[in-house]
Amino acid sequence: MKGRSVLLDEIAGRKAAALMVDGRLEDLLIDPPEGTHAPGAIFRAVVDRQVKGQGGVFLRLPEGRAFLRQAKGLAPGQGLFVQVTGYAEPGKAVPVTPRLLFKSRYAIVTPDAPGLNVSRAIRDEDERDRLLAIAHAAMQGADSRFGLILRSATAGVTQDAIADDIAVMRGLAQDILSEPAEGPPDLFLDAPDAHSRAWRDWADPDPDEVIDRPGCFAQAGVPEAIDALAGPEALPGGGTIWVEPTRALVAVDVNTGPDTSPAAGLKANIAAARALPRLLRLMGLGGQVVVDFAPMPKKDRVRVEQAVGAALRADAVDTTLVGWTPLGHLELTRKRERLPLAETLLR
Repeated sequence: MKGRSVLLDEIAGRKAAALMVDGRLEDLLIDPPEGTHAPGAIFRAVVDRQVKGQGGVFLRLPEGRAFLRQAKGLAPGQGLFVQVTGYAEPGKAVPVTPRLLFKSRYAIVTPDAPGLNVSRAIRDEDERDRLLAIAHAAMQGADSRFGLILRSATAGVTQDAIADDIAVMRGLAQDILSEPAEGPPDLFLDAPDAHSRAWRDWADPDPDEVIDRPGCFAQAGVPEAIDALAGPEALPGGGTIWVEPTRALVAVDVNTGPDTSPAAGLKANIAAARALPRLLRLMGLGGQVVVDFAPMPKKDRVRVEQAVGAALRADAVDTTLVGWTPLGHLELTRKRERLPLAETLLR
């Protein structure tokens, strides 16, 4: 299977989507178990109580509770609209934000953040001017609080397609925010399912093919690719990289294989740096990540760190490179945007 393909199927009776690039699994989306609050869902929540020492408040949802950080001026019983930003860790509240985003394939409507913007990935000035003109026309008469961001997938797309897309998101935002903030906890917008997210987030660049039929995962080898994540990933030159989640952190171990020379160590480490975001993405892992690279001179750390940074820039999940520990490990922190794959498959 050559090129960039999107496969829409099911895993364990839940919708799932796989992104294949030249026959290799690059990304995987699976609907969470029923009753799980997923990122993107919008609720009317009710303030429960302040959390002393943490600068936040607990909120009541229709089912369960949420946690809002850096919350000031909120009183118990007060209602407000919030959006889920990540999955809750076991035994903890769902993380939410009051800054709502209405995302579609081409646009993001941003209530309370006015202004019209075009993705910086689009650099052609004529194209940027064309897109801004479309945005101005599409947002005429909208609530003055609403802003708009045109995503990189809009490059080269027809005016009608972009305008229609904006109209849907703008209307959805207006409908939800016209509801009263005061009232009992309620769900106003559910999170997109795996198929919808694939259409929305994998649209740039357009895939060479989209396959939507039962059994397409098996035909493309997706189950085997998922099973392979349980073991080490082979690296060029005979090295391997292991990614193993624990309760406290994600541990990553890089080995060179039979050749233990400095050159082999650097080669394995750079290859591991490039492979790491894909493995974390597929395994749905976030939080603290600690990488134990193969032995190498300190002078080579800069090259490895540069390789990690370049790989992370191409990854959609927000990840921060923290730095090197006294023991020579590289630390990262990664947003928990997905449920761990192992946990998703077990439920």
